[in-house]
Amino acid sequence: MYKTLNTSALGISGNQSEIIELALTYGFQAIDLDVADFATRVKLRGMPYARRLIDSAQIRVSWFQLPFDWETSGEVFQKNLEKLGGYAAAAAAVGCTRCLATVTAAGDVRPYHENFEFHRERFAQICKALEPSGTRLGVGYRASAPLRKDKAFQFIHEQDALVLLLKMVNAPNIGILLDVWDLIVSGGSVEAIRGMSAEQIVAVQLADLPEDVALTAATEEARLLPGTTDRVDTPAAMAILAELGYDGPVAVKPHRSVLGTTRRDPIVKRLGEALDAVWKAAGLTSRGKLTVSAES
Repeated sequence: MYKTLNTSALGISGNQSEIIELALTYGFQAIDLDVADFATRVKLRGMPYARRLIDSAQIRVSWFQLPFDWETSGEVFQKNLEKLGGYAAAAAAVGCTRCLATVTAAGDVRPYHENFEFHRERFAQICKALEPSGTRLGVGYRASAPLRKDKAFQFIHEQDALVLLLKMVNAPNIGILLDVWDLIVSGGSVEAIRGMSAEQIVAVQLADLPEDVALTAATEEARLLPGTTDRVDTPAAMAILAELGYDGPVAVKPHRSVLGTTRRDPIVKRLGEALDAVWKAAGLTSRGKLTVSAES
């Protein structure tokens, strides 16, 4: 496993050289990718120019977010889908072969079964567009109950339902975006990770929970830095992932409001320290493997 700086989720902005410098300064081994921006630079200046900073820094590129809303009209969806293969090919050229998406937990448009089939069909098409570049689609869910309040129709907000959807998509390159915070808030436990395979998991995200917030009342603002309360046993989750042989990217994903500053350096420093602490508590080497003492 390796530590990735999740800039897109935390609203950390900057040009590529600034993001790479932040990542390297505070102990990250990878960065995420703004795939649309990167593909545009490839088109305008060529691949050698677009990737030069990544190559010189010898930093990995972990994943990119699916760069469009798949719940739009069929015509708009198809236009976006036509661009996706090119985006994925550009990302794959720098070793980035993971694309992430998160389903909406509830809505007012489609009843559950209709929405399930809608997502099955759309994700199947997305996976087909990603397949030529060797890119995998990692799908996650959002467990926070307040996100479903006052919505006409509930949708996927826990692990078993997500796994069923992915199984029904029946694509070789679809898997799980494992957010350990969402797993716990949905009523699951870190032990549930043992029921997964390393091949199923495309990416991992970590956060902690306040002590005094009920799971049914936890909002996205209750995403704390790992180790804040240890209510979410992130070291145990990481140890299990290491036992499974998961070797992909891991990111810290607290809510932006808990970081208490708008300055990039202090934010990334705290993220790096939190991830380092999880690594140490889980008994992992710098490469995300269990140490001999942790295995025995």
